[in-house]
Amino acid sequence: MSEINIDSVDADSIFVEGEPIQDQKAPEGPIQDRWDKRKFGARLVNPANRRKLRVIIVGTGLAGASAAATLGEAGYEVKSFCYQDSPRRAHSIAAQGGINAAKNYRNDGDSVYRLFYDTVKGGDFRSRESNVYRLAQVSLQIIDQCVAQGVPFAREYGGLLDNRSFGGVQVSRTFYARGQTGQQLLLGAYQALERQVAAGTVEVHTRHEMLELIVADGRARGVVVRDMVTGEIEPHFADVVVLATGGYGNVFYLSTNAMGCNVTATWRAHRKGAYFANPCYTQIHPTCIPVSGDYQSKLTLMSESLRNDGRIWVPKSGEDKRDPREIPDADRDYYLERIYPSFGNLVPRDIASRAAKNVCDEGRGVGPGGLGVYLDFADAIKRMGRKAVEAKYGNLFDMYAQITGEDPYQVPMRIYPAVHYTMGGLWVDYDLQSSIPGLYVTGEANFSDHGANRLGASALMQGLADGYFVLPSTINDYLADGPFESIDASHPAAAEAIDQVNGRIEKLLSINGSRTVDSFHKELGKIMWDYCGMERTEDGLRKAISEIRELKAEFWSDVRVLGANEELNQALERAGRVADFFELAELMCIDALVRRESCGGHFRAESQTEDGEALRDDTDFAHVSAWEFGGDGGKPVLHKEPLVYDYVELKQRSYK
Repeated sequence: MSEINIDSVDADSIFVEGEPIQDQKAPEGPIQDRWDKRKFGARLVNPANRRKLRVIIVGTGLAGASAAATLGEAGYEVKSFCYQDSPRRAHSIAAQGGINAAKNYRNDGDSVYRLFYDTVKGGDFRSRESNVYRLAQVSLQIIDQCVAQGVPFAREYGGLLDNRSFGGVQVSRTFYARGQTGQQLLLGAYQALERQVAAGTVEVHTRHEMLELIVADGRARGVVVRDMVTGEIEPHFADVVVLATGGYGNVFYLSTNAMGCNVTATWRAHRKGAYFANPCYTQIHPTCIPVSGDYQSKLTLMSESLRNDGRIWVPKSGEDKRDPREIPDADRDYYLERIYPSFGNLVPRDIASRAAKNVCDEGRGVGPGGLGVYLDFADAIKRMGRKAVEAKYGNLFDMYAQITGEDPYQVPMRIYPAVHYTMGGLWVDYDLQSSIPGLYVTGEANFSDHGANRLGASALMQGLADGYFVLPSTINDYLADGPFESIDASHPAAAEAIDQVNGRIEKLLSINGSRTVDSFHKELGKIMWDYCGMERTEDGLRKAISEIRELKAEFWSDVRVLGANEELNQALERAGRVADFFELAELMCIDALVRRESCGGHFRAESQTEDGEALRDDTDFAHVSAWEFGGDGGKPVLHKEPLVYDYVELKQRSYK
């Protein structure tokens, strides 16, 4: 690459500021009444008319599977698409620790309001009050729904559902199934989905990847997908399209996401007019197995639930290289317990991650390269007994042992932060409708509930809340105007979308350069981790934007994609996804550059308190950044949605 001129990249010259944006669907009045008010005010579709309406849902994780099952049960004609060979392989299955709900089974002071407050505070006051309060309300129904499906939640000796704590809270509200909660919840949603497949209301298309959105007459009317086995390009049409396609953490190459996770579905929608909100908000998870070498293509998450009973520490001296079992308490620094005595090891993920980075930067990290801290269960085993620890965390301990070759019952685990979840996503209103009429977005694919940082065990909560309860109560307001005029592949909008897909595939296959797709992805990921990872700076972000632009140009002139379209071609699949990651990465860095404050997972080194905590700027940045695509070669357009807080006081976060 040629020498980078970062002086050509200035935060105020690389975007255009557009008109402010506002959520027109959020009801007014007391916050506890708003969701009921919206449900009653939304128009309904009678059962006979539902059979005439078609819904496309892309993605079969918790949000997508639950939405397809619920809308199919309601009588709509649903088409479901996923790129996996089974809906059960959606990445939701990898979630480990649990799902939040304000049931207050422990009688420890929990409530809907407390879950609402904890979530707004955990997101560093960068989320919408109305959306978060609704999420807290709906959480009560989710657990009942899942228990009725037969999800095997952990139970106490007397048969009651058990709870544990997660970061950022001081109550126990997390329901769990050992360390495989996501798997059990997804199996429940999958069974509900398959019931509707058998009933004939849902049609599932596996091994199909969405490559383009069809927008006709200003409405989302379908998708263009590629059959990943045959290479056939297929348009599918409906009255409404729902994207439930997860997050974009794999832009960093190394992340806890499955290798197939990508941004293509939402990015294609963004290019067609859907606003992309807060792309710079990335969650770094503090509890991952450290990188072991350059050969790695994925990182492994160790559930945050381990922080309930495990204690995190490093040696007080960086020179102390003894076996951790030989280091006495007097020579250990339980730094989270020291810095944050009220929350201890259960501080939110962004704070725990930065604290781990800080002690490693001081030279006190452990393991290869000094990029690790200890997560120690010796005290828990002594207090509870090994059998009790095995009952709660056994599969996680087994997984760690298989990956590292170390026995965590005998030797403390080593962990280090890694890219995990993304709080940004397509902008949606209170109804979960994007800026394109007829395009709805659920789960991690939208931005709406978590602000600048997601609390642990809230992803499963949001996915199921959106799919089972929110979307089915709001999408009918739009569908009440349907069915819309039928269109097919001959419609100009559909023909254009198909041509765009074919042209893109032909271009990727014709370059015939010298570099693999993965080599570009890996280089892009390093740029993002170095300059848009746990800590961002003005100069670093400017440099990242310049390097991304150069690397993107090199990709389109020198990438080598072997094979043909008319066959199973994983290199082609990855090439299309990485091409979209380049465009997303640039927007992420622009968003991070423009947001000259620290909040949650977005930590600008220039904006911190005297003791190194994130320092928000509520005067200039208490808004959602909703970006409009500026066209190829054009500048993105920033639309700001002001955030108003009537029920939570805006103040600097403190977990001390």
